[in-house]
Amino acid sequence: MSGLLDPFGLLRDAAWGAERLGRSLIGQERIRLAVTGLTRAGKTVFLTSLLANLLAAGRGRRTLPALEALAGSRLRAVRPAPAGVEGLPRFDVAAHLAALAADPPAWPARTEDLSTLELVLELDRQSMLGGLLGTRTVTLELLDYPGEWLLDLPMLGEDYAAWSTATLARLRRGRRAEAAAEFLAFVDALPPGAAAEDSLARRGFTLYRDTLRACRDRLGFRFLQPGRLLNPGPRGETPLLWFFPLPQPARGGLATLLAERHRAYVEAQRRDFFEPYFRRFERQAVLVDVLGALHAGRDAFEDTAEALAAIAAALRYGGGWLDWLTGTGVDRVAFVATKADHVPERQRDALAALLGHLVAAPQGRATSAGVTTSVHALASIRCTQDDVATLDGRPVAAVRGLLLGSGRVAKVYPGEIPLRPPDPAFWEHGFFEMPEFQPPKLDPAGGSGVPHLGLDTLLAALIGDVL
Repeated sequence: MSGLLDPFGLLRDAAWGAERLGRSLIGQERIRLAVTGLTRAGKTVFLTSLLANLLAAGRGRRTLPALEALAGSRLRAVRPAPAGVEGLPRFDVAAHLAALAADPPAWPARTEDLSTLELVLELDRQSMLGGLLGTRTVTLELLDYPGEWLLDLPMLGEDYAAWSTATLARLRRGRRAEAAAEFLAFVDALPPGAAAEDSLARRGFTLYRDTLRACRDRLGFRFLQPGRLLNPGPRGETPLLWFFPLPQPARGGLATLLAERHRAYVEAQRRDFFEPYFRRFERQAVLVDVLGALHAGRDAFEDTAEALAAIAAALRYGGGWLDWLTGTGVDRVAFVATKADHVPERQRDALAALLGHLVAAPQGRATSAGVTTSVHALASIRCTQDDVATLDGRPVAAVRGLLLGSGRVAKVYPGEIPLRPPDPAFWEHGFFEMPEFQPPKLDPAGGSGVPHLGLDTLLAALIGDVL
């Protein structure tokens, strides 16, 4: 992704860096924030809450106190930037707020394709001449896309043989092996030097795709590649996707065909997605459903940890000579454990600490690459209140909310969150409950903002320096 061998990429990056500097000098800064994360981590809900609360803050509502403290009462207005000539759909915040305003309220539909939106933040200048120089603006550009696609990022550095070996090794471990039994039997029975027959390629592709779906939907796994097999986007299942891993060393016409499709897929993802949309984001928020992984069991939790490690290693954190020369590269990254309202207040620090262990993130300080990282526990839309329950005759910290579907009030003791990746005894005796709560009913216009936990602190860490 670095563009080291692409002279045109170097020129584009240099031009982009110059544009950033020019915008800053005239008080018209632009910050690009990529909201990434594992599938079902709540990216759409996060963006809906972020947009609604920023717009409300621009109207004087105290929806984001930590961010407002950094802005020092200089925030004058927040407005959506008018649509230009971009080729991407706009993030439909009105439709998502309408779902939350329904009776009963519903969670917004999950992300199925790329979408973007820009907000313009108008602020007073900090200098004594601010009144003479007028206001300054910060344009916040946001990108939303399906979480499944993020797992294609580590594929950019692997050839077909390496990818096949690693993928099949994962599929033969633990609970994956049961979900993958039919696919594994198929590839293990293929004759050496199998011919490039379309029927064989389609059969293997179908079995592999169904295996990935079962791993995601039944087992709660996240390290599933390629991402577009699970969410192909508006183009559907094109022949570019018709590949699957083979035991190595593979040979023959079928192996050659699958390797070629793998290479073409990786190049297409690099060219059509990662390069144009990922290359120049200065800030990144990586969302993770740590609680869901704990609830799904040891195999799913370890799968999530493995996926996070691969993503963290593959993200373009910048800080090298090329980024210094061209002015590009990510300088702030936040790792975010979502659904923090599913546990009581005293356990939210443990939730953030557990995520910090999973990503090995140096909390709150710059890495050797010059990137400031932070770890957060957040509820984009708060749908519970803290309470006390009784367990085996003793009081325990709990949360109270309306259960999704029934609308019944429930008081839930979720269990104890470990401060670090659990040892085997946790899985043998641990108890962890993860109900689905109904969101609160909101104003469809979002005029008062959206109740949340920690969104203001996260935004302060990501964009507070430019305010």
